[in-house]
Amino acid sequence: MTTIISNSELAATINHKGAELISLKRIASDTEYIWEGNPKYWGKHSPILFPIVGTLKNNSFTYKSGTYELTRHGFARDMNFDLISHDNNEVVFSLSSDELTFDKFPFEFELRVIYTLLNSELNIKYQVINKGSDIMPFSIGGHPAFSLPKKFEDYSLQFETEESLTCYQLENDLLSEKTKKIDLLKNNLPLTYPLFENDALIFKELESKQIQILESSIPILNFKFNHFPNFGLWTKSNAPFICLEPWVGYSDVLNATGNILEKEGIQILENNSSKEFNFSIEIL
Repeated sequence: MTTIISNSELAATINHKGAELISLKRIASDTEYIWEGNPKYWGKHSPILFPIVGTLKNNSFTYKSGTYELTRHGFARDMNFDLISHDNNEVVFSLSSDELTFDKFPFEFELRVIYTLLNSELNIKYQVINKGSDIMPFSIGGHPAFSLPKKFEDYSLQFETEESLTCYQLENDLLSEKTKKIDLLKNNLPLTYPLFENDALIFKELESKQIQILESSIPILNFKFNHFPNFGLWTKSNAPFICLEPWVGYSDVLNATGNILEKEGIQILENNSSKEFNFSIEIL
Protein backbone atom coordinates (compact mmCIF):
# COMPACT_ATOMS: atom_id res chain seq x y z
CA MET A 1 0.00 0.00 0.00
CA THR A 2 1.22 3.51 -0.79
CA THR A 3 0.21 7.05 0.11
CA ILE A 4 0.80 10.16 -2.01
CA ILE A 5 1.20 13.74 -0.83
CA SER A 6 1.48 16.64 -3.24
CA ASN A 7 1.41 20.38 -3.71
CA SER A 8 1.66 22.60 -6.78
CA GLU A 9 5.33 21.71 -7.31
CA LEU A 10 6.06 18.19 -6.03
CA ALA A 11 4.45 14.81 -5.50
CA ALA A 12 5.88 12.23 -3.07
CA THR A 13 4.87 8.59 -2.84
CA ILE A 14 5.54 6.61 0.34
CA ASN A 15 5.25 2.84 0.74
CA HIS A 16 3.65 1.75 4.01
CA LYS A 17 6.23 -1.06 4.18
CA GLY A 18 9.19 0.59 5.86
CA ALA A 19 7.51 4.02 5.52
CA GLU A 20 9.85 4.22 2.53
CA LEU A 21 9.90 7.14 0.11
CA ILE A 22 9.69 5.51 -3.34
CA SER A 23 9.06 8.53 -5.56
CA LEU A 24 9.61 12.28 -5.56
CA LYS A 25 8.57 14.04 -8.76
CA ARG A 26 8.52 17.59 -10.01
CA ILE A 27 4.97 17.91 -11.30
CA ALA A 28 5.58 20.40 -14.12
CA SER A 29 8.21 18.27 -15.86
CA ASP A 30 7.30 14.82 -14.46
CA THR A 31 10.99 14.46 -13.50
CA GLU A 32 11.68 11.63 -11.04
CA TYR A 33 14.41 12.20 -8.44
CA ILE A 34 14.28 8.94 -6.44
CA TRP A 35 15.96 5.78 -7.69
CA GLU A 36 13.49 3.37 -9.29
CA GLY A 37 14.61 0.33 -7.28
CA ASN A 38 15.71 -1.87 -10.17
CA PRO A 39 16.90 -5.09 -8.43
CA LYS A 40 19.61 -5.52 -11.08
CA TYR A 41 21.53 -2.97 -9.02
CA TRP A 42 19.64 -2.43 -5.75
CA GLY A 43 16.00 -3.15 -5.05
CA LYS A 44 15.29 -0.38 -2.57
CA HIS A 45 14.64 3.37 -2.84
CA SER A 46 15.07 5.12 0.50
CA PRO A 47 14.99 2.69 3.44
CA ILE A 48 14.90 3.85 7.06
CA LEU A 49 17.72 2.44 9.18
CA PHE A 50 16.54 1.65 12.72
CA PRO A 51 17.29 0.68 15.49
CA ILE A 52 20.86 0.37 14.21
CA VAL A 53 22.82 1.81 11.32
CA GLY A 54 25.22 -0.51 9.52
CA THR A 55 26.41 -3.87 10.80
CA LEU A 56 26.90 -5.22 14.31
CA LYS A 57 29.89 -7.42 15.09
CA ASN A 58 28.63 -11.01 14.73
CA ASN A 59 25.23 -9.47 13.85
CA SER A 60 24.39 -9.35 17.53
CA PHE A 61 24.60 -7.22 20.67
CA THR A 62 24.40 -7.77 24.40
CA TYR A 63 22.25 -5.89 26.88
CA LYS A 64 22.21 -6.75 30.58
CA SER A 65 22.24 -10.57 30.62
CA GLY A 66 20.81 -11.10 27.14
CA THR A 67 22.22 -11.50 23.62
CA TYR A 68 20.12 -10.31 20.68
CA GLU A 69 20.54 -10.92 16.96
CA LEU A 70 20.01 -7.90 14.74
CA THR A 71 20.86 -7.84 11.05
CA ARG A 72 22.39 -5.01 9.05
CA HIS A 73 20.52 -1.68 9.31
CA GLY A 74 17.89 -3.11 11.66
CA PHE A 75 14.31 -4.19 11.05
CA ALA A 76 12.26 -1.02 10.47
CA ARG A 77 12.80 -1.03 6.70
CA ASP A 78 11.09 -4.44 6.44
CA MET A 79 8.08 -3.78 8.67
CA ASN A 80 4.66 -2.35 7.90
CA PHE A 81 4.03 1.06 9.45
CA ASP A 82 0.63 2.32 10.55
CA LEU A 83 -0.81 5.37 8.82
CA ILE A 84 -1.56 7.89 11.59
CA SER A 85 -2.67 10.93 9.61
CA HIS A 86 -2.72 12.17 6.03
CA ASP A 87 -3.62 15.39 4.30
CA ASN A 88 -2.61 16.90 0.97
CA ASN A 89 0.95 17.84 1.91
CA GLU A 90 1.77 15.80 5.03
CA VAL A 91 1.62 12.18 6.12
CA VAL A 92 2.53 10.57 9.45
CA PHE A 93 3.51 6.91 9.88
CA SER A 94 4.17 4.96 13.07
CA LEU A 95 5.96 1.75 14.02
CA SER A 96 5.62 0.42 17.57
CA SER A 97 7.45 -2.33 19.40
CA ASP A 98 5.74 -5.71 19.66
CA GLU A 99 6.56 -9.34 20.40
CA LEU A 100 8.49 -9.68 17.14
CA THR A 101 10.71 -6.68 17.80
CA PHE A 102 11.30 -7.61 21.46
CA ASP A 103 13.10 -10.78 20.31
CA LYS A 104 15.62 -8.59 18.44
CA PHE A 105 15.54 -5.33 20.40
CA PRO A 106 14.28 -5.55 24.01
CA PHE A 107 12.92 -2.03 24.32
CA GLU A 108 9.49 -0.41 24.15
CA PHE A 109 9.51 2.22 21.44
CA GLU A 110 7.53 4.11 18.86
CA LEU A 111 9.13 5.40 15.67
CA ARG A 112 7.17 8.13 13.91
CA VAL A 113 8.08 9.22 10.40
CA ILE A 114 6.60 12.48 9.11
CA TYR A 115 6.83 13.57 5.46
CA THR A 116 5.92 17.21 4.77
CA LEU A 117 5.92 19.11 1.49
CA LEU A 118 6.51 22.86 1.48
CA ASN A 119 6.91 24.50 -1.92
CA SER A 120 9.78 22.68 -3.67
CA GLU A 121 11.08 20.90 -0.55
CA LEU A 122 10.28 17.58 1.11
CA ASN A 123 11.07 17.43 4.83
CA ILE A 124 11.54 14.05 6.52
CA LYS A 125 11.31 13.90 10.31
CA TYR A 126 12.12 10.88 12.47
CA GLN A 127 10.68 10.95 15.98
CA VAL A 128 12.05 8.22 18.26
CA ILE A 129 10.01 7.69 21.44
CA ASN A 130 11.13 5.57 24.40
CA LYS A 131 7.94 4.15 25.91
CA GLY A 132 9.69 1.95 28.44
CA SER A 133 10.84 2.46 32.01
CA ASP A 134 14.50 1.90 31.13
CA ILE A 135 16.97 3.80 28.97
CA MET A 136 16.96 2.89 25.27
CA PRO A 137 20.07 2.77 23.07
CA PHE A 138 19.48 3.27 19.35
CA SER A 139 20.78 4.58 16.06
CA ILE A 140 18.79 5.89 13.12
CA GLY A 141 19.52 6.97 9.59
CA GLY A 142 18.21 7.72 6.12
CA HIS A 143 19.33 5.96 2.93
CA PRO A 144 17.74 7.87 0.02
CA ALA A 145 19.00 6.93 -3.44
CA PHE A 146 18.80 9.64 -6.09
CA SER A 147 18.38 8.79 -9.75
CA LEU A 148 21.21 9.87 -12.07
CA PRO A 149 19.84 9.35 -15.61
CA LYS A 150 22.85 10.76 -17.43
CA LYS A 151 26.40 9.40 -17.40
CA PHE A 152 27.57 8.94 -13.80
CA GLU A 153 30.63 11.12 -14.37
CA ASP A 154 28.35 14.02 -15.43
CA TYR A 155 27.44 14.42 -11.75
CA SER A 156 29.25 15.87 -8.77
CA LEU A 157 28.52 16.76 -5.15
CA GLN A 158 28.90 20.33 -3.95
CA PHE A 159 29.60 20.47 -0.22
CA GLU A 160 28.53 23.43 1.90
CA THR A 161 32.06 24.14 3.15
CA GLU A 162 35.58 23.65 1.84
CA GLU A 163 36.85 20.68 3.82
CA SER A 164 39.09 17.66 3.60
CA LEU A 165 36.94 14.57 4.01
CA THR A 166 38.14 11.75 6.28
CA CYS A 167 36.64 8.47 5.11
CA TYR A 168 36.66 5.39 7.36
CA GLN A 169 37.07 2.15 5.47
CA LEU A 170 35.07 -1.02 6.02
CA GLU A 171 36.56 -4.42 6.78
CA ASN A 172 34.08 -7.32 6.69
CA ASP A 173 31.29 -4.70 6.96
CA LEU A 174 32.79 -3.31 10.19
CA LEU A 175 34.52 0.03 10.60
CA SER A 176 38.30 -0.25 10.59
CA GLU A 177 40.84 2.30 11.77
CA LYS A 178 42.02 2.72 8.19
CA THR A 179 41.13 6.10 6.76
CA LYS A 180 41.66 7.91 3.50
CA LYS A 181 41.53 11.60 2.77
CA ILE A 182 39.36 13.00 0.01
CA ASP A 183 40.21 16.58 -0.89
CA LEU A 184 37.48 18.71 -2.40
CA LEU A 185 38.16 21.15 -5.21
CA LYS A 186 36.26 24.34 -4.46
CA ASN A 187 33.88 22.30 -2.27
CA ASN A 188 33.22 19.89 -5.16
CA LEU A 189 33.50 16.09 -5.33
CA PRO A 190 33.23 14.67 -8.88
CA LEU A 191 31.44 11.31 -8.92
CA THR A 192 33.32 8.31 -10.30
CA TYR A 193 32.73 4.61 -9.71
CA PRO A 194 36.30 3.97 -8.46
CA LEU A 195 35.47 6.19 -5.46
CA PHE A 196 33.24 3.34 -4.24
CA GLU A 197 35.42 0.35 -5.10
CA ASN A 198 35.69 -0.45 -1.36
CA ASP A 199 31.95 0.00 -0.73
CA ALA A 200 30.47 3.08 1.00
CA LEU A 201 32.31 6.25 1.95
CA ILE A 202 31.73 6.66 5.67
CA PHE A 203 32.30 9.93 7.52
CA LYS A 204 32.16 10.09 11.30
CA GLU A 205 31.84 13.85 10.99
CA LEU A 206 31.33 16.51 8.34
CA GLU A 207 31.54 20.26 8.62
CA SER A 208 29.00 20.59 5.82
CA LYS A 209 25.32 20.21 6.65
CA GLN A 210 24.15 20.67 3.06
CA ILE A 211 25.21 18.85 -0.11
CA GLN A 212 24.00 19.69 -3.60
CA ILE A 213 23.84 17.24 -6.49
CA LEU A 214 25.13 18.88 -9.67
CA GLU A 215 24.30 17.64 -13.16
CA SER A 216 26.77 18.92 -15.77
CA SER A 217 27.84 21.52 -13.16
CA ILE A 218 24.25 22.73 -12.65
CA PRO A 219 22.67 22.23 -9.19
CA ILE A 220 19.53 20.10 -9.38
CA LEU A 221 18.95 19.11 -5.74
CA ASN A 222 19.90 20.41 -2.29
CA PHE A 223 20.16 17.92 0.57
CA LYS A 224 20.07 19.35 4.12
CA PHE A 225 20.86 17.28 7.23
CA ASN A 226 21.49 19.52 10.24
CA HIS A 227 20.50 16.94 12.88
CA PHE A 228 22.79 14.13 11.74
CA PRO A 229 26.44 13.96 12.91
CA ASN A 230 27.50 11.05 10.67
CA PHE A 231 27.15 10.51 6.93
CA GLY A 232 27.55 7.94 4.18
CA LEU A 233 27.85 8.04 0.40
CA TRP A 234 27.19 4.91 -1.61
CA THR A 235 26.47 3.44 -5.01
CA LYS A 236 27.10 0.16 -6.78
CA SER A 237 29.32 -0.44 -9.79
CA ASN A 238 27.68 0.97 -12.94
CA ALA A 239 24.47 1.79 -11.07
CA PRO A 240 22.71 5.04 -12.10
CA PHE A 241 22.11 6.39 -8.60
CA ILE A 242 23.88 7.96 -5.63
CA CYS A 243 22.84 7.51 -2.00
CA LEU A 244 23.20 10.44 0.39
CA GLU A 245 22.85 8.92 3.85
CA PRO A 246 22.42 11.03 7.01
CA TRP A 247 23.13 8.91 10.06
CA VAL A 248 23.11 9.00 13.83
CA GLY A 249 25.47 6.08 14.39
CA TYR A 250 27.35 3.67 12.12
CA SER A 251 28.66 0.09 11.91
CA ASP A 252 30.48 -1.51 14.81
CA VAL A 253 34.23 -0.99 14.93
CA LEU A 254 36.44 -4.06 14.61
CA ASN A 255 37.20 -4.24 18.34
CA ALA A 256 33.62 -3.64 19.50
CA THR A 257 32.75 -5.35 22.79
CA GLY A 258 29.21 -6.19 21.68
CA ASN A 259 27.69 -4.31 24.63
CA ILE A 260 25.12 -2.01 23.01
CA LEU A 261 25.69 0.66 25.68
CA GLU A 262 29.39 0.79 24.73
CA LYS A 263 28.76 0.92 20.97
CA GLU A 264 30.55 3.79 19.23
CA GLY A 265 28.09 6.44 18.04
CA ILE A 266 25.09 5.02 19.91
CA GLN A 267 22.34 7.33 21.17
CA ILE A 268 20.88 6.86 24.65
CA LEU A 269 17.27 7.89 25.13
CA GLU A 270 15.94 8.32 28.66
CA ASN A 271 12.72 6.59 29.66
CA ASN A 272 9.47 8.24 28.55
CA SER A 273 11.30 10.75 26.37
CA SER A 274 11.83 11.35 22.67
CA LYS A 275 14.30 12.72 20.12
CA GLU A 276 13.69 14.19 16.67
CA PHE A 277 15.90 14.19 13.60
CA ASN A 278 15.18 16.07 10.35
CA PHE A 279 16.59 16.12 6.85
CA SER A 280 15.16 17.58 3.68
CA ILE A 281 15.33 17.29 -0.10
CA GLU A 282 14.97 20.57 -1.99
CA ILE A 283 14.46 20.38 -5.75
CA LEU A 284 16.24 23.25 -7.47
